[in-house]
Amino acid sequence: MQVPDVSVVVPVYDTMPYLRACLASLLGQTIGRRRMEVVAVDDGSTDGGGRLLDQFAARYPDTVRVRHQANSGGPAHPCNRGLELARGRYIFFVGSDDRLGPEALERLVTAADRYDSDVVLGRAVGVNSRHMFQEIFAESRVDVDLFDSALPWSLANIKLFRRDLVERHHLRFPEDMPILSDQPFTLEACYRARRISVLADYDYYHAVRRLDAGNITYRSRLEQRLRCVELLVDRVADLIPAGKQRNAVLRRHFGLEVAHLVGDDLRRLDRPTQERVYRVVRRLVDRYLTDDLRDRLDIEARLRLAAVADGGLADLLAVIEQDAERGVPPTVVTGGRWHAGYPGVGLPAWTDVTRVHADWLARLDAVAVTWAGTRSLTVTAHSPHPDLASAVGGPLTVRAGRIVGDTLDVTASGRGSLVRVRFPVERLLAGSVATGQRHPLRVEVAGTAGRGAAALRAPGLAPSRPRIRRHGTRLYAVTTGLDGRTGQLVLAVVPVTAARLAARLRRRGR
Repeated sequence: MQVPDVSVVVPVYDTMPYLRACLASLLGQTIGRRRMEVVAVDDGSTDGGGRLLDQFAARYPDTVRVRHQANSGGPAHPCNRGLELARGRYIFFVGSDDRLGPEALERLVTAADRYDSDVVLGRAVGVNSRHMFQEIFAESRVDVDLFDSALPWSLANIKLFRRDLVERHHLRFPEDMPILSDQPFTLEACYRARRISVLADYDYYHAVRRLDAGNITYRSRLEQRLRCVELLVDRVADLIPAGKQRNAVLRRHFGLEVAHLVGDDLRRLDRPTQERVYRVVRRLVDRYLTDDLRDRLDIEARLRLAAVADGGLADLLAVIEQDAERGVPPTVVTGGRWHAGYPGVGLPAWTDVTRVHADWLARLDAVAVTWAGTRSLTVTAHSPHPDLASAVGGPLTVRAGRIVGDTLDVTASGRGSLVRVRFPVERLLAGSVATGQRHPLRVEVAGTAGRGAAALRAPGLAPSRPRIRRHGTRLYAVTTGLDGRTGQLVLAVVPVTAARLAARLRRRGR
């Protein structure tokens, strides 16, 4: 029997009707069905997905193989079962609610053979406003270093893996992690790989956010997430010795997964649950948050985790309450040192922002969004610094993802400063993928104060009404909103489709 070039492993659990589009995208690959196989593992689906898989297997018996099993509680076990069944030279994992670009597998296999790569990343884009980190896809690169690139921010398993690498190191998904299990697998594969390549020349992978937000990442419970985040960080430490290389990876996990545990939502939980979250985060901070790692984090995560390390739960909640409800606190300067003036906290060492005062200056709060018809929107942001322009001593830029806004002015106003930044809608549309995209806003400063950056938060700012604009042959809605965990302002570009309108009406009905 001919060995296929690539085995596509598809773990399946209740993803109808998205599963049909996923399978169609696989069977339509330009690599051809003789050079690939689809190994679909039905993890106890209850929505008819198992029957659909059997229909495809009957129609394409030489390409599609299906295995059915009782529900395991997460994607790790079906992924491992798929690995056991895979025969291809390479393995590619596809979420059963996602889909591939038509040329994806052919391009990926060609690149892996040409460059002798063990792991190949093809550009992944979000569908239905699903956020995908894009930094690693800034350009195509034959050889990427795990520790000196944005790769740690893109550890999903949606990559091409050489099967020899997987089997030689017996790489498997940890089945004690119902969520986040792809990250330890992908990290170790990249850690062991002789060469990792990135292809940024094509939309290889379309990651779909279900219109009911039913993806497992979106609906995981807090206790489950606490346990899996702790296991995830511990596994990084088990794999990579202490030092700068470990910190390069942990920067992602402390800046994202751990930081989300102490996000704005923490203040809404009951006290026993807050204490449970605090204890888990405190353990991780005590074990792994070195000074070098703390210095690599964004200013907000750095302050909150410093409050965990050197303060207590009350200090952490005071910081979150200030950030989420009232905005950036004023700076207190004493003895030549800058401190974040959080109320009720005093001036302990962990509030000292002198070394990172450029990041501190970049912390602004969006206070208004105004529209000029459907042509542009202007974001007005507030800083507690009365003369921000002089303090920064250079340019101040606001980016929506990679889209740069036009800074109109930075002016003193009352007890602070106001910054106005305009985003032409056409620029937002041109900088978004056809399936829609969320663009989180960040502030960047560069001047005599140094270089710094921070997320643009928007405490108390209501989402704006969508503005409809045509781009090419399609209609798009452009609107502002907030990231529920971080409070970060987001500009969203969303295609207007019948499916989205129907989902919106269903949500209103509920």
